[in-house]
Amino acid sequence: MNRGITFDSKETVLELNNCSIEAYPSNHIDAFRSLTNPKFILIDESDFLQKFQQDEVRQVSERYIAKSDPFIVMVSTPNAPGGLFEKIEKESFEECLYKKLFLDYTYGLDKIYTKEEIEKAKASPSFPREYELKYQGLIGNVFNTSSIQKATFDSYFPGVFKQNVKTSVGVDAGFGSSKFGIVVTQLFDQKIHVMFADEFERPNFVDMINKVWQLKQECGHISNIYCDAANPEIIEALKREFQESTNWQYIHDQIAECKTYNLHIENQMFVIPMPFSVEGRRMLEHTKWLLEETEDDGSGLIRIHSSFEKLLTALTTANSNEYKLSKTETSYNDILDAFMLSLQFFKRTK
Repeated sequence: MNRGITFDSKETVLELNNCSIEAYPSNHIDAFRSLTNPKFILIDESDFLQKFQQDEVRQVSERYIAKSDPFIVMVSTPNAPGGLFEKIEKESFEECLYKKLFLDYTYGLDKIYTKEEIEKAKASPSFPREYELKYQGLIGNVFNTSSIQKATFDSYFPGVFKQNVKTSVGVDAGFGSSKFGIVVTQLFDQKIHVMFADEFERPNFVDMINKVWQLKQECGHISNIYCDAANPEIIEALKREFQESTNWQYIHDQIAECKTYNLHIENQMFVIPMPFSVEGRRMLEHTKWLLEETEDDGSGLIRIHSSFEKLLTALTTANSNEYKLSKTETSYNDILDAFMLSLQFFKRTK
């Protein structure tokens, strides 16, 4: 910077060496449309823009390529999965307009911070996002991070199902813009173990029904399947697959009878519809209780293998307002819904 030049005003335009430098607010992206001859566009922390702004800022920037061929530089700490940077990262070399640079903390080690400082920073739950380029999202307000860490275990083998134990499956069916989440939990060694947890993007209907059937074959036995009631076609397909009545009047009568006489619905039907509009708050509270409850030896009730990164990220970023889950702020919210559904089998009395 030349001597005598300061940048202490609130002006958004600076003339420097016959070059005009102008700043634009992220909440008014339209403001930098119709520029005359831009040569350099810098978008800082662009992965933290709102979802709709991420697409817009890229479109507005790239429209200048044919007009003035500017340099376009996007810089950001990674934010949530499925955002602008992860989309660009997944673009093939042939189709991507950008040269991708990935600079994790190792590039600054013994330069901008010491090894001791990094070891101290690793205690933060946000370390993977801030220093290791992980698409983790912001820390949520639902689950205690220490409880999530306490539940993270590698002392069992996920996918190697135990036979003849209590097994619950949660199915959060989604098609189109949302994903299809499936979580399988098993009770053994007096702990609830997550044995399968994944979500599928733009899945085929039949493939998902077959996937649930395949998991049943691998488990040998499933106690109950819990499914989001907003997807009656999935519920009907699963009930047919497991030879259960698909008569909705009969299903509603069974549910009403269980509520009237305080009976466990698990003893009345195999595939259980769960309406998030009615039960969502209670399910989230129940999940929080199971995850954060501590036994006499200091251990928790739930075991989640570290390989289930999507589920752990979903728990870490879960954000709610009065126990109503915010889908836009929670990463991998479909797998979290499936996890909450699967935990409905494990009552506090059990």
